[in-house]
Amino acid sequence: MEVKKTKRADLEGGKTLSFLMGLVIGCAILFVGFEWGTRDVQVVGDSGIAEIIQEEDIEITRPEDAPPPPPPPPAPVATEVLNVVEDNIELEQQEIISSEDTQTAAQVQTYVAPAAAIQEEEEESAQPIFTVVEEMPRFPGGEGELVRYLSSSIKYPVIAQENGIQGRVTCSFVINRDGSVVDAEVVRGVDPSLDKEALRVVNAMPKWTPGKQRGKPVRVKYTVPITFKLQQ
Repeated sequence: MEVKKTKRADLEGGKTLSFLMGLVIGCAILFVGFEWGTRDVQVVGDSGIAEIIQEEDIEITRPEDAPPPPPPPPAPVATEVLNVVEDNIELEQQEIISSEDTQTAAQVQTYVAPAAAIQEEEEESAQPIFTVVEEMPRFPGGEGELVRYLSSSIKYPVIAQENGIQGRVTCSFVINRDGSVVDAEVVRGVDPSLDKEALRVVNAMPKWTPGKQRGKPVRVKYTVPITFKLQQ
């Protein structure tokens, strides 16, 4: 059985007409909207700022237009004044001795001891040495001065002080016939530092009054104990 459709039931027939009508209405609404929002705009120019700029003449300065600084004053030039002296004065001829000549002469020349002094030393060393004589040698001022000399002349070695070393150093020496002190040595020592200081003090002694045997001065060997003691 064939189904028949009526023209009223056909929905596709009025579709094109509806689309065209809608497009026309939309364009009309859009045009009315543009026309309704358009207003007259009046542009007002501010001529006051232009007049102020024209009245004030602003001078534009550039770094390169500035004048250069003046050059520094020239430094004073020292002038040397030469005094010309006439060379008419005759000078005496003087012999100039250089240091090399002096050193050469000193190397060539050797000291020659007087024969009398050498002979006297040889005679003194040849004299016998006594330990006990009739008149024993005497220190200037006596035994008391000898003790004071030793106590004032001795310098306690620092290394011995730090290590607490003390004791008695016995020194012997020979007093010549002229009273000089020679051949000092340590007979009994305590420490190398103390022994060295004792010998230094003995060798620095002044001349003694020499010992005598039968009224004549002779060489005498003398012994002196030197005590090193730390103060508590």
